[in-house]
Amino acid sequence: MPSRSALLVIDMQNATVALAHRAAETVAAIAGLSARARAAGVPVVVVRQRDESMVPGTEGWQVVPELTPLEGDLVVDKTTPDSFLDTGLDALLTELGVTEVIVTGFATEICVDTTARQALSRGYDLVVVADGHTTSVRTAEDDGDLMPADRSVAQYNALYRSIGWPGRRVRLRAAADVELSPA
Repeated sequence: MPSRSALLVIDMQNATVALAHRAAETVAAIAGLSARARAAGVPVVVVRQRDESMVPGTEGWQVVPELTPLEGDLVVDKTTPDSFLDTGLDALLTELGVTEVIVTGFATEICVDTTARQALSRGYDLVVVADGHTTSVRTAEDDGDLMPADRSVAQYNALYRSIGWPGRRVRLRAAADVELSPA
């Protein structure tokens, strides 16, 4: 059965992108991939975090201008790191006939990884966009216990290059190399 893809753009909101490592490069990679997806008829699903620090309607909660949902894009709001939990995302993807999710966004170790693994557990094939996810900027003074941002992104890319999941296809691709299969 041929794959049918959907692109997930996770938490690329003003407040999170302001904290992001390689923000401009990551936004550009996702924006280019989003444009390619729309042109190919692949659904673009913009996922937004909503919580006490990300209040709907506020400037910080808004999706960055380069990734603002366009007409025809789908928008899902979430309250946890898991884009599937209590959101209707799974039902939406099922209704569209999606069999593969292409994951991008913020933050690599939390929302991106949680959503990617949940997608696998829910039966979707997975593409993680190597240059399309990022984490927060870190300094030794601020986050001495955390791995530097560039090493963290590289570690997760290595993980998705080698992770196996029974019955699922898992791939890591640069944004420019992602193959798009319309749903």
